Amino acid sequence: MIKQIAVFLENKEGKASACCQVLKDAGVNLYSISIADTTDFGILRLITADNATALSALKKAGYIASEVELVGVQVPDKAGALSDLLISLGNARVNVEYMYSYAEMDGQAKIVLKTAAPQMAIAVLEEMGAKIL
Repeated sequence: MIKQIAVFLENKEGKASACCQVLKDAGVNLYSISIADTTDFGILRLITADNATALSALKKAGYIASEVELVGVQVPDKAGALSDLLISLGNARVNVEYMYSYAEMDGQAKIVLKTAAPQMAIAVLEEMGAKIL
């Protein structure tokens, strides 16, 4: 089992970065991050190198955060592998509520993000030297 931290956030500019700053200040490394949103609120889902320290720092900073257990599975790198896995779970009447990638490739983290201003985001990232995928 993999333990994930779920953090309840307002869906406003700067809320996710402020939360990540708390983790940075606590010295917690992030392995994976996902945000599920609604109009007013979101859930930031994190897999960290040190959940105990992360939870303590988040709660001390006033965040509503909890730990959730997930099933980790390695999916073969071939077309249809994820589909086969999901079909098998469905056939067993196992509902998948949500999922996101948790990958280490080439020693670099790969993330995707949604924004209402994608061109601005690309310009900012390129300016800081980030490689756009």
